Amino acid sequence: MTASVLGLGHDVVDVPTFLEQLDMPGSTFGALFSSRERRQSAMRAQMKGDGEGVHLAARWAGKEAVIKAWEEALGARVSPYTLETVPWARIEILDDSRGRPHVVLAEEVGRKLRDSLRSDPGADPDAPACDHAWHLSLSHDGSIASAVAILCPVDED
Repeated sequence: MTASVLGLGHDVVDVPTFLEQLDMPGSTFGALFSSRERRQSAMRAQMKGDGEGVHLAARWAGKEAVIKAWEEALGARVSPYTLETVPWARIEILDDSRGRPHVVLAEEVGRKLRDSLRSDPGADPDAPACDHAWHLSLSHDGSIASAVAILCPVDED
């Protein structure tokens, strides 16, 4: 069985710069994360004995990688979001029960993903759209956080 890749995204975050932006007085940067992301980052920091910010930085890299993979999958099609309208807090990077990161899209964001990637943009909007799966890897070491996201269609076998 051959896996098909629709899009690949990668992002690298400079942790000290990220922390400066996060802690800047009056900054709304923290609002780009859901309460679940913030809670999981705080729990992971407590468990690992490091700062919450490094875990948020890795999640930020994950969000950026997701958008880049989605944009690549779109090809020449128009994105449903601009840089200013991306609903960052509605694209969550969360840990599963084993601590592995995964992508959770809010219902309306998932719908926009499916609609934007329809193979035939003129197709019946009520026709079933292909589902998609995300593969995600996060990492951080020292002052760098990084993420890779891969968007694949779900086989309907």
